Formats: sequence, C-alpha cells, structure tokens
Amino acid sequence: MKQSIISKDGVSYLFPFVLITFCFALWGFANDITNPMVKAFSKIFRMSVTDGALVQVAFYGGYFAMAFPAAMFIRKYTYKAGVLLGLGLYALGALAFFPAKLTGDYHPFLLAYFVMTCGLSFLETSCNPYILSMGPEETATRRLNLAQAFNPIGSLMGMYVAMNFIQNKLHPMDTVERAQLSQAEFEAVRDSDLSVLIAPYLVIGLVIIAMLIVIRMSKMPRNADQSHSIDFIPTLKRIFSRRRYKYGVIAQFFYVGAQIMCWTFIIQYGTRLFMAQGMEEQAAEVLSQKYNIVAMIIFCVSRFVCTFMLRFVKPGMLLMVLSVAAIVLTAGVISLENIGGMYCLVGVSACMSLMFPTIYGIALKGMGDDAKFGAAGLIMAILGGSVLPPLQASIIDCKTLFGMPAVNISFILPLICFVVIVVYGYKMRREG
Repeated sequence: MKQSIISKDGVSYLFPFVLITFCFALWGFANDITNPMVKAFSKIFRMSVTDGALVQVAFYGGYFAMAFPAAMFIRKYTYKAGVLLGLGLYALGALAFFPAKLTGDYHPFLLAYFVMTCGLSFLETSCNPYILSMGPEETATRRLNLAQAFNPIGSLMGMYVAMNFIQNKLHPMDTVERAQLSQAEFEAVRDSDLSVLIAPYLVIGLVIIAMLIVIRMSKMPRNADQSHSIDFIPTLKRIFSRRRYKYGVIAQFFYVGAQIMCWTFIIQYGTRLFMAQGMEEQAAEVLSQKYNIVAMIIFCVSRFVCTFMLRFVKPGMLLMVLSVAAIVLTAGVISLENIGGMYCLVGVSACMSLMFPTIYGIALKGMGDDAKFGAAGLIMAILGGSVLPPLQASIIDCKTLFGMPAVNISFILPLICFVVIVVYGYKMRREG
C-alpha cells in the first residue's frame, strides 16, 4: 500500500486508520453473528420465519433511527466522540442479552438488538467518512474499500461463532418436535438454548468496552472536524440536490437489502435443499452456515481484489459490471433446485464485495464537511436490511409457489435490488 493513501499534507494517519479499521471488523461481527439468529430464534420460540425476521427489523431499524442524530452529534462534537458513543451503545446492547434471557421472552432481545445497532449506526456514520478524510480525496474510495475489506473478516468471525458456539450447541430437537412439547418441556429447552445463544454476545460486549478504552486514550486526527454548526435543513437540501448522492442513497438501500437477504436466507435455502436429500434439520442448518462462511471468505478475498482493480477501472464501471454478474447468478439461485443453486448463491457474494463502499465513496465525493450529514443518509439507507428481509420471509413461509420451492422464488427480491444497482453504476460509470 502506498503511503499517500493514508497520509495528507505530510502527516501519516496509519495508527488512527488501524484503530478505526478495527471498528469495521467489530460491526461486521455483529452483522453476521445475527443473520443466523433469524432461524435460531424461530426454532427457540416456535415462531414462523416472518416472526423470526423481526430480528432484522430491530437490527437494521436501529441504523435507520439513529443515523441523523449521530450525524448531528458528530457535527457538534467530533468523529472520535461519535466513535466512542457508538462503541458504548454497542456494548450496552450486547450486555443487555443477559437480562433479556432472564425474561424468557422474545421481545426484550429485539430491544437489545435495537440498542446495539443504534451504536452501530453511530459507528458507521462516524467511521466511514472519517476514513475518507484520512488522506487525499482522489484515493478516498480506494481507502474506504481497503478499510471495508476488514469488515468481512469480522463477519467471518461472527459466522464462525454463530455456527460453532450457537447453532451447533442448541438442542438438536427439530422444529416439528419442538411444536409437540408441553409448556413445561418447551420452557426448559428454550431456557437452555437461550443460555447458549447469549454467551457470545456477552463476550463481545466486554471486547467492545476494551476497544472503547483504547480509542479514548489514543490521539486521533481532527482535520475533518472543521464546522460545528448543525444547519440541519439547509445542509439536507444542499446534499440532496447532488445527483450522485441522491441516487446513491437509493442504490445503497437496495444493496443492503440484497446483502442481508442473501446472507440471512441462505440458511433457509440450504436447509430445504439438504433436508430434501435426507439430512436432519440441525445438520442441514449447520451445513448451510458452512456455505455461508465460504461465501464470506469469497466476499473478503473479492474485496481486496476489487480494491486493487480500482487502480485501473473507474468505480462506477466496476460497480455496473459486478451488478450484472450478480443478476445472472441470482437468476441461477431462483431457477435451480439442486446444489447448483447454492453455488450461485455463494457466488453472489463475490459480486457484492465492492458495492457498499463504492456506492458510499461515489455518493460522498467532493462533499467536504457535508460528508457528516451525507454519511447519515447513506447509513439510514441501511433500512433496506430491515424492510426487505421480512418481505422475503413472508414469501418463504408460503412453502411452495408456482410449483417451485417458495424459498427459490423469494430470491426475485435480491435480483430486483441488483437491477437498481446496475442502473446506478451505469449512471456513475464516468463520474465514479
């Protein structure tokens, strides 16, 4: 990596860059330990897929609710203050899993997820534009892609922990058998499973507190903290008058929706496929999660490859090409009812790796201090991860549609999302 990527006016930002990049891994962990919990909570509380998907509604709803308050906070104070508050809320939400478990009810877990992701909203609203500011503007998109490359490393850890320390340790009783339990038997199994589920969240809560202390004690750059006046409405009018930004928010909404749908419902997709081959439900779920981990490894490797390719190809052009490839692969996910469909679903992750930071970098290019509010709009677009997965879950609950497994048909929603991103990439192929 060239020094100029993370230095500006002769000042190196290597150490702050490393600390903030570590935060990318921390919220990647939170995102991807959570995706398999839709299936886990559905089993533990004997709910439908749609009810289980409320986990994603609470999780990504926190991003939406707190994005602009986070932007106003960091505009008034500093990026560092935003990072610290974000870490504090993240830790509070994770540690709240313990009292939620004591209630034996589903809804306190949703509240804990919401608090945790209010913290993640502060983190992402602060860290993404903070990274953009740590060097020359002409290398900003490359710099953000590099930092974002460590997000899937955290995601891989989250998936690994979900599979080995939650899914593998839950009671092996399948959904049908759980439905036949008496109330007392159900409560005993539920409480045992919840004790398994909360342990990783309590550990990550302690890790987050340690990270908060390290950043609090470290000297961080303040070159991007020039203006502290909020001017909320005038700033919003100014940023939404920019075509690249306005359309970028829309593209980001659909991208995040596609990503969460592909990574959440790979469990349902694989479970149906492998149970049709005679596998037990829990074994099918665990095998599906292994495919999800492979998808994340591919995503991680592709992120580094795409960061390198951005040295030679305009970001908008590369975004468009990869979105077209994602459409082709998603069509395979829908039409194939064998292992080929699963391979296509894994392959989609290679195409998605570039999308979030590239849309982000294109949309915020040239914004200066307005990037604090611009970042909030792009983080609010993460609402796509709250709105679209329940729609897909409601399709999956139909079991069969048009003579095909409903879980296959449900992937029409990610396909539509990728069409929107193709359009944005096409419009930005020269500007990017």
